[in-house]
Amino acid sequence: MLKILYVCLGNICRSPIAEGTMRDLIAKKGLSHKIFVDSAGTANYHIGKLPDLRTRQNAETHGINLTHSCRQIDIQDFLDFDYIVSMDTNNLADIQVLSLIAFGKHQPEESCFLLRKFDLESNQTDSVPDPYYGTKDDFENVYQIIKRSNEAFLNWIAKKHEY
Repeated sequence: MLKILYVCLGNICRSPIAEGTMRDLIAKKGLSHKIFVDSAGTANYHIGKLPDLRTRQNAETHGINLTHSCRQIDIQDFLDFDYIVSMDTNNLADIQVLSLIAFGKHQPEESCFLLRKFDLESNQTDSVPDPYYGTKDDFENVYQIIKRSNEAFLNWIAKKHEY
């Protein structure tokens, strides 16, 4: 089974919506038996909590129910997941530092990258903006960025892995 881990700072806004939208896309393509999705944060601020209420409300408007329990990325994740997908450059750097400390090397770019690498409306090095201090519209904007990025990412996965 192919495994994808989405990562942001606290695992309460961006990475849970990335996990939820990807699960939804995977289910609609009938690939739930082939692809597993999870999310985590680089910080330990919200371990065990549900995603932010505004994130859950936004997801529900799109038919997605987020019940994820927030957690922090750990060393085992590097061994368990095929792709570690970061929401922004700061968290990508933190992921690479953790990998360097644990394994003496960075994760390869083929398996550890920014989600917006797949966003046709960005320069592919953009971060997904953090909506935490924003408005309802900011949460919707993040949802739209993540959804279109995940659609392209899933198409890439399906082609690469012949699903």
